[in-house]
Amino acid sequence: MKIALIGYGNMGQEIEKVVNEGTKHQISSISSDSRGFDEDGIKNADVVIDFSSPEAALENIQRVLKLGKNMVVGTSGWYEHIDKVDSWVKEAGTGLIYGQNFAIGTNIFFRLVETASRLCAKYGNYDVYGYEVHHSGKKDSPSGTAFKTAQTILDNFPKKKKLQTGRLDRKIETEELHFASIRGGRNPGMHEVVFDSAADSIVLSDQNHSRRGYAEGAVMAAEFIQDKKGVYAFDEIIK
Repeated sequence: MKIALIGYGNMGQEIEKVVNEGTKHQISSISSDSRGFDEDGIKNADVVIDFSSPEAALENIQRVLKLGKNMVVGTSGWYEHIDKVDSWVKEAGTGLIYGQNFAIGTNIFFRLVETASRLCAKYGNYDVYGYEVHHSGKKDSPSGTAFKTAQTILDNFPKKKKLQTGRLDRKIETEELHFASIRGGRNPGMHEVVFDSAADSIVLSDQNHSRRGYAEGAVMAAEFIQDKKGVYAFDEIIK
């Protein structure tokens, strides 16, 4: 499979490394801020993987779909436009898979949070909160993974109905879920959820040691979407 990369930052370079270590696929094109949009290279690719920036994601999606190529979108910050993207994909007759996080371990973490949320809502008098830590170079806050984790809690913990991600200068309401963000240093990504009661605390934590897990998941997503049509979420593969 020939893979075209859009975005050649930390993730783009890690994907290139993972692909080059194997023999099944090859990187056929790289588009970045310095190299521009390699339209000819993308036309010759089987699948396009985008890890660019939230500001460029929608334009990149539209341009790739017009070239008739299936796509993996690892860039977050555009999900409020998912219905528009779905219509673009249908019109193009192509396939697109997106995810807040492509790391296999993190997607297992989502399933654990889902189960724990249901159980802690049913048994015991638990409250729940979460936080995430990312390196100083990350451009969005909260992370897409934090939003996915928080939504998983909201869907399975009935007492929590609204998400708060910013600073609170007041007492938090019982129905609010607070999920905080920290930016600094070199941490490639850590997410933690705490279920707390008078009796005990249950802590679920996912700490990525490097970007390799994200890259391996993105290549797996490319293999999945290569011959498919329609829009998929990456966690559907894990399920």
